[in-house]
Amino acid sequence: MLYTEGSRLLRRYDEELLCIEPWGRNSLRVRATRGNALLANEDFALLPAAPIEPEIAINGTRASIVNGKLRCDVTPSGKLRFTRADTGEALLEEYDRNRFRAEDEGFNSALEICPRTFTPVQGTDNYRLEVRFEANRGEKLYGMGQYQQDTLDLKGCILELAQRNSQASVPFVLSNRGYGLLWNNPAVGKAVFGKNLTEWTAESTRQLDYWITAGDEPAEILESYTAAAGRAPLMPAYGTGFWQCKLRYQTQEELLSIAREYKRRGLPISVIVIDYFHWPHQGDWRFDPEYWPDPDAMVKELKEMGIELMVSVWPTVEAKSENYEELRERGLLTRSEHGSRMTHLGNACFADLTNPETRAYIWHKLRENYYKHGIRVFWLDEAEPEFTRYDYSQYRYWRGSDLEIGNLYPREYAKMAYEGLRAEGEEEIMSLARCAWAGSQRYGALVWSGDIDSSFLSLRNQFAAGLNMGIAGIPWWTTDIGGFHGGDIRDPAFHECLVRWFEFGAFCPVMRLHGDREPHKAPIGASGGGSTPSGAENEVWSYGDEVYEICKKYLFLREKLRPYLETVMRETHETGAPVIRPLFFNFPGDAAAWDVEDEFFLGGDVLVCPVLYENQRERRVYLPEGSLWKSLWDGSVREGGESFLCPAPLDEIPVFVREGTRDELFA
Repeated sequence: MLYTEGSRLLRRYDEELLCIEPWGRNSLRVRATRGNALLANEDFALLPAAPIEPEIAINGTRASIVNGKLRCDVTPSGKLRFTRADTGEALLEEYDRNRFRAEDEGFNSALEICPRTFTPVQGTDNYRLEVRFEANRGEKLYGMGQYQQDTLDLKGCILELAQRNSQASVPFVLSNRGYGLLWNNPAVGKAVFGKNLTEWTAESTRQLDYWITAGDEPAEILESYTAAAGRAPLMPAYGTGFWQCKLRYQTQEELLSIAREYKRRGLPISVIVIDYFHWPHQGDWRFDPEYWPDPDAMVKELKEMGIELMVSVWPTVEAKSENYEELRERGLLTRSEHGSRMTHLGNACFADLTNPETRAYIWHKLRENYYKHGIRVFWLDEAEPEFTRYDYSQYRYWRGSDLEIGNLYPREYAKMAYEGLRAEGEEEIMSLARCAWAGSQRYGALVWSGDIDSSFLSLRNQFAAGLNMGIAGIPWWTTDIGGFHGGDIRDPAFHECLVRWFEFGAFCPVMRLHGDREPHKAPIGASGGGSTPSGAENEVWSYGDEVYEICKKYLFLREKLRPYLETVMRETHETGAPVIRPLFFNFPGDAAAWDVEDEFFLGGDVLVCPVLYENQRERRVYLPEGSLWKSLWDGSVREGGESFLCPAPLDEIPVFVREGTRDELFA
């Protein structure tokens, strides 16, 4: 039975209720359930939508709904087909191989595979959900968040829809066929972009929910998506500068000495960071006074130097913490289905940040112990959260099981800091987070790529991760320059990796030096924050004169870029365009631009060609057609549409600026 309710097209057939409705410009939301009625609108990725009157037509067992450029046809079997409303061009259609349902399609199949499969999770109201679409030959797919692979085009990939340290599942995909699709479901699952089939799976859910939009160009698709799911705030001015960080400054005086040395050398620095275990116990959410005796004086001196202080906070709570018993008594800790909830870094568990009461509790601690000392920037580490062995079936939150809603956790973590700071009257809000889900961007989440390896292979992975995060709607992204694990400050091979990473980092949305460097330093005490070791030095002067001079060059280049970056950040805030972009985003009409996977744009005008392999001193460069391109280094001008071999000495990566714009970069 096909019928309408207001602007919604509904179909009831046997056990399934299907609903298709307009949700923003050129966009439709699709929901389906085996329950008696659709669930009330969940607070997942989509924001409330303004009313839109679509064109709906019902003709017997067929129906269609049109919203702007997007049309959806419902066949007699219940299969959905999405096309461009103006041209009829095919965008995406469900995969149906069932002889009793697909006869209207002109073929029979004995496979009995339906587009939407709900398999009951016994003893619950939930289902294991599988949704299938036809695969399209020649299709290119981008987005989906951050995965540790060097693949930019995701066609042919299998992606886990789950959060891990260095993996952020943000389930929005953009196609070169002119559509974008958001899997509006925070359940743990899988996305398969195969040659023969596209399939989305949720391990435990109550209903199907996805959103699809059509657009002439990637920019239009991203603009519609970010209007539906939210956009990043305007980045604070300090965010575009250089961030100094290491694992880990052990005392207040050590941190201040580093800040003073940057200033003594006349080097640009905007943010300096206090990393983990500056507290007595996990879950205390305060400084250990033995090593950080006067936070007020520390913050005051840093601000006089023009440096913001960022402090790491974790959602982990040790049994020894002064807050553990109260949190447990009030039911504010993540629960386990079987056995102990203690999982991470000793006898610690996770606070349940899906619970608004937990978020209020922790924010109160942060406000009293950090914010009142003048600290406005928080590093939300362990945001996945990093469960031991990632046993997703083991844990349960206030909002449901980990299998059902686990991917929401990092977004709720960012929401805690954002809403707490807004309540204090702050307007420029940015929090560094180790994970994200769709919608995290609207809470000021700056996502970094986690505890990655210090290698060229890892650098290539971060290149793809950062670009796909931007396409997935998370524009504020950064990486540990030099990687996190395994970099020895005495090793010339690591020096080369660090330099190439530093050059890449100078053109990232946020330029941040961090890492757990070798050789390690011993703990400086027997208890509290002093009992944790530290990595080796990780300042720009820590690697010898040659590395230092190259780092200086790019530090000052970054400073020169900051006015341009502020313009880009405003565009991102207003339109949802990524800060760093694959070439096709700015030049969708250039077919060759869709094939380039080792260059990117910073904003609309700066083309960056990083060196991603060891011992490489030249690399091939493609300049998009339709513009003239000016070398940032020697001012020479080339016409677009050509590929050529470009020198890339150790202190230089090829960078080109669209000719006639941004001449201030050459001043």
